[in-house]
Amino acid sequence: MKSTLAALVLTMTAAPAAYAQEMTVTKADSLEGQIGAAETFTGTAYVAPVFGANVHDVSAGHVTFLPGARSAWHTHPAGQQLVVTSGTGWTQERNGEKHIIQAGDVVWCPPGVEHWHGATDTTSMSHYAIQAKVDGSAVAWGAQVTDEEYHGH
Repeated sequence: MKSTLAALVLTMTAAPAAYAQEMTVTKADSLEGQIGAAETFTGTAYVAPVFGANVHDVSAGHVTFLPGARSAWHTHPAGQQLVVTSGTGWTQERNGEKHIIQAGDVVWCPPGVEHWHGATDTTSMSHYAIQAKVDGSAVAWGAQVTDEEYHGH
């Protein structure tokens, strides 16, 4: 009994040291963004990562769309959460109604649902885009949103 108790105490006291982790602070200036690729965005969109590679199977970006800018049609295998941080924009599901989104709004787009999002034609808009990866991919890009689709004609 004494040896079992001693082994248990030793295991309990050794375990925290064996599994110890430290908090990590990533400074904002170390997460460099870039202008969104012409294949996946119309107009000017600046995409900055929210966190580095330390978060497994989840990606997030802070995306700023200038007036008239928008993403191409796309889907996410695990869905996507948008949190609008500033401005006014639009989002639309394929064959659905175009929705106005503003600072403070949260948008959930279910897995596999084709959609786009971006600024209105006269205002800029920024949001956090958060999505999980499935089989190493977080997004499947489609065709550009046409001017007719964007303006709702």
